[in-house]
Amino acid sequence: MSKTVQPVSLNILDKEYKIACAVDEKEGLLSSAHELDRQMRKIRDTGKVSSTDRIAVLAALNLAHDLVAANKNQSSGDINERLADLRHKIENVLENP
Repeated sequence: MSKTVQPVSLNILDKEYKIACAVDEKEGLLSSAHELDRQMRKIRDTGKVSSTDRIAVLAALNLAHDLVAANKNQSSGDINERLADLRHKIENVLENP
């Protein structure tokens, strides 16, 4: 089954990009583009970097870093949850021999 695809216009750092996107993924794409635009403007506004290519790479690195950190925190939460579950099971076994 194929997804319905439509063109979506994105504005990132005052440039327009047209991207083909599945209808059910449009909101996520718009949100991602908005966050990328925000990151790139933040970097550009520091005045230390003027090349659009360099700004894009630095923004991508910032976003990738945030993603890795979020995944690491989620993994830690999953481990803690699994450990708590195992502790609960062990306590039940010890209480009911």
